[in-house]
Amino acid sequence: MTDIRTDLIQQGREAAPFGLGGNGAVEDFWALLKPRVMSLVIFTALVGIVVAPGGIHPWLGMIALLCIAVGAGASGALNMWFDADIDAIMKRTASRPVPAGRVLPGEALTFGMWLATASVLMLGVTVNWVAAGLLAFTIFFYAVIYTMWLKRSTPQNIVIGGAAGAFPPMVGWTAVTGSIDLASLSLFAIIFMWTPPHFWALALFRSNDYERAGVPMMPNVAGHDETRRLILYYALAMIPVTLSPLLFGFAGWLYGIAGFALSVTFAWYAWRVYAQREGEAADRAAKKLFGYSIIFLFAVFATLLVEHAIAAAPAILARW
Repeated sequence: MTDIRTDLIQQGREAAPFGLGGNGAVEDFWALLKPRVMSLVIFTALVGIVVAPGGIHPWLGMIALLCIAVGAGASGALNMWFDADIDAIMKRTASRPVPAGRVLPGEALTFGMWLATASVLMLGVTVNWVAAGLLAFTIFFYAVIYTMWLKRSTPQNIVIGGAAGAFPPMVGWTAVTGSIDLASLSLFAIIFMWTPPHFWALALFRSNDYERAGVPMMPNVAGHDETRRLILYYALAMIPVTLSPLLFGFAGWLYGIAGFALSVTFAWYAWRVYAQREGEAADRAAKKLFGYSIIFLFAVFATLLVEHAIAAAPAILARW
C-alpha cells in the first residue's frame, strides 16, 4: 500500500507540478490548512494582540488575526505538499489529502503559495510591514527550514523548528506596536520551550511510525531514556519561562498563580514520563503528558487573556 501511495504522489508531481483544478473537495483543502494547529496559532496570536502595549483598531486587529491564520494555513499546506511521501508511510498521517490521493501535490503547493503570498501582502498593506515581514519569516521558517531541512536531517528538528510555532504571538504583538519588542519574546519563549516536550511525548508512543518513515525523532536516535531525561529538563525549565511575562509587566498576580501551578503540574507529568519506562505504563505516561501539554498551553494564554479583560473592564464599562 505504501508503494502504491508513493507512486501516486510521484505521478501527481509529474502530472500537475503547479496548478489547481483537480478533484479535491473543499474539506480536503481545508484539511491542508491543519485546522487544529491553525486554531492554536489564532489563539496565541490573539493573546499577543491583546496584551501588547498601546492599542489597535478592532477591525485592523481582526484583519491581522485573519492574515496570521491564513499564513499558518499556508505553512500547513506547504508542509503537506513536501511531506507527502513520509505522510503516506505513517499511520497517523496516511489519510491526509495528498498521500490519500484526494489532492495532487501540485495543487497543495499552489494553494499554499497563494495563501502565503496573500496573507503577507494583506498584513503589510493593511496593518504594518514589520508584522508582515515577521509573518513571512515564520512561513519560510516552517516550510523551508523545518519541513525541508531540519525534520529529516536531525533529532534537534523539533527544538530548532519549534521557533516557527512560537512566532505567532510575536506577530500579533508586532501588529499592534509596529516593532519587535523584547517583552514579546517571553510569549515566544513559552511556546518555544513547550514544543520539544510536547512532540517528544508524542514521539515516545509513536516511535515505530517515525522509524518507518525515516524521521530522526529523538527517541529513535538518542533512545527513549535520553528522551525522557530531556523532557524532564525542558519541563523544569518551563517553570521560570512561564513566569517571565511577570518580569515584563504585562502579567499580574492571577497569571503568576495560574502559571506557576500549570507549569509545576507540567513538570509533574514529565516526571511520570521519566519514572515510567516499561510497557504500557510508559506509553500511558507519555500520552498523558501529551494531552496535558495542550491543556497547559491553552490555559496559560487564556489566563493572560482573562487577566487583561478584567483589567480593561472598568474602562469599557465607563464608556457605556
